[in-house]
Amino acid sequence: MAVSQYTTARKWWVVVLLTLGCIIAYVDRVNLSFAVIDADFKQFFQVSDTQRGLLNSAFFWSYAALQIPAGWVVDRFGSKYPLAISFTVWSLLTAVAAFTTGFASLFAVRLMLGVGEAIMQPASMRWIRYHFEENRRGLAIGLYMSGTKFGPAIGSVLAALLIESYGWRAMFLIMGLAALLWLLPWFWFARDDRATGSAAATQVTAEGDAPMRKLLTSPILLGVIIGTFAYMYFVYFCMTWMPAYLSEARGLSLGSSGVYTTFSFAGMAVMSIVGGFAADRLIGMGWRPVAVRKGFTIAGFVLASTEVFGPLLQSLDMALIVSIFSLSGLGLATANYWALTQTLMPSGKTGRIIGIQNCAASVAGVLAPIITGWLVERTGGYAAAMQMVLVFLACGILAYIFLVRERRPQAA
Repeated sequence: MAVSQYTTARKWWVVVLLTLGCIIAYVDRVNLSFAVIDADFKQFFQVSDTQRGLLNSAFFWSYAALQIPAGWVVDRFGSKYPLAISFTVWSLLTAVAAFTTGFASLFAVRLMLGVGEAIMQPASMRWIRYHFEENRRGLAIGLYMSGTKFGPAIGSVLAALLIESYGWRAMFLIMGLAALLWLLPWFWFARDDRATGSAAATQVTAEGDAPMRKLLTSPILLGVIIGTFAYMYFVYFCMTWMPAYLSEARGLSLGSSGVYTTFSFAGMAVMSIVGGFAADRLIGMGWRPVAVRKGFTIAGFVLASTEVFGPLLQSLDMALIVSIFSLSGLGLATANYWALTQTLMPSGKTGRIIGIQNCAASVAGVLAPIITGWLVERTGGYAAAMQMVLVFLACGILAYIFLVRERRPQAA
């Protein structure tokens, strides 16, 4: 079966759709973070800080477990139809959350939401991998990954507005059902790409066709896993606990918490596009791709580390500036740490490798809300939780310096 060809314009329209789909996925992840600080929600469910952490992490339990199988699915069946099925399932599950009646039922729905969204990242990254060359891939990934930031940014304001206007049940219902409109342009613009992986697999080098067991023991993959976990631990800390931090520790209203969370993630989204575009330009000028993308990734981690100073500042304005600056700064790494994986790892197994990387990201999604909730409950504040973020970011920097390294050709 021949692989359908895209015009340049059509390729970018698909990237726009993937970005919109990503935004919707992350809106559905962040909406619970605002529901759990709503007075009506807290009175109805009667949850402790630890239980709030469990609810925020439930999505990632199943999501993490299914990332590698999801990668196999898209390597085998392409991106178009698996992503359409996945999108339908998770949108309906978001709407179903409106009808939950207790902690157990809401936890179960969030657990199933992770199943629904599992295909999203491997399918999207695989599609970009096979349709964009190295010196354009950073911008494509940057645009797509901006959805992971615009999603929380839009979701923060939208969820807060809907909850304040109609209540938390209506918020889940409206967000879930309205999202289904995305499927119409997706079926129009995306083409069946089931043959892409097998076609590309015939072009890989002997090294690129290495068995998965060899790739799993690669220092590069180990470094990618550590770095991805560190990056996403901070992101999911901000996504699941930043609204509560701004509301409970800084005294902001629900609406104001949503606005400042929006600024933080919007800044990160812009920087992810800027970082991907700037790296592509440098690579196009002849700079080494691995060195460029590593440099942007490490710089993003360093800037993100400034978040540790937030709880130490007495000034509310300065604390808010630090929150926005740190998360925005991490955006420099966003496109580049994903593109770096595609540069260094074989193309024939793209879906599975992305699945492994996103599994590490999802484990961070499981642990960040739980660890943060436990530390907040244990210490009565957010300083220890942000210090934990710093520890993981430092581990990520070391991983990219010492493990994620370009392999030199061996002498004959």
